[in-house]
Amino acid sequence: MYRLAAFDMDGTLLTPDHRVGSETLAVLKQLVERDMIVTFATGRHYLDAQPIMAQLGLQGYLITGNGTRVYDNRGQQLHATDLPADIAEEVLHTHWRTEASMHVFRDEGWITEFAVPDEMLRAHHLSGFRFQLAELRRLPAFGNSKVCFIAPHEALLALQLQLQAHLGDRADLCFSAYECLEVLPLGCNKGTALDMLSRHLGITMADCMAFGDAMNDKEMLATVGHGVVMGNALPQLKSLLPRLPVIGHCEQQAVAHYLQHWLRSPYLTYSPEL
Repeated sequence: MYRLAAFDMDGTLLTPDHRVGSETLAVLKQLVERDMIVTFATGRHYLDAQPIMAQLGLQGYLITGNGTRVYDNRGQQLHATDLPADIAEEVLHTHWRTEASMHVFRDEGWITEFAVPDEMLRAHHLSGFRFQLAELRRLPAFGNSKVCFIAPHEALLALQLQLQAHLGDRADLCFSAYECLEVLPLGCNKGTALDMLSRHLGITMADCMAFGDAMNDKEMLATVGHGVVMGNALPQLKSLLPRLPVIGHCEQQAVAHYLQHWLRSPYLTYSPEL
């Protein structure tokens, strides 16, 4: 019997309109009643993810910023990792040949140079989380947890090559979504963060189950006792984790349906008909 369930948010727990369905909320509360430790593991900022968890009436653990921050169920920060100052300075001060917009995440919030389109803000309607405008080159080199680039996927693929040429193996690059490329501290991801959290809780990764849909979920899904891939997951994720079960689409609240069956029969293996 697993003791912790970790959930990616966008594309996994949330529907495409960035809401939590009634079936999903009901099954999350069932997990809590069964003494399962519920954890949200997301690329979102703490100031974005925590209000959503609070609105759901859950007091769970949070892994935010794709593993750069970890919080306990009272909101106390357990772990923080930032980009090394030289990496942050290089990313912020280099004139990248790209149409991508740059977004910097620090404990105080989400910082960018130009107003973000309303379409992008819809993802944050539950929390009211908003960007702050600032000249990114004037930001301190310290205290930057991650840098995100937003653009069409083809443009990000070209940018990825530039970043790799500049940074080499000094930082990690990850597609947290099809149109979002992130620069993260080396070795920092949801998997390493969940491992740290599980050890803090006195359990192992084998005691954990996890659900995800994007490349920022890869390490977490690959190292827990039971990883589950969404049907709407990026094809690259499915191909890299071929042995993991693939369930339905987040639009149909597939996580809820899967867990409803699992709660009834926790020792049965996954069936494609679920």
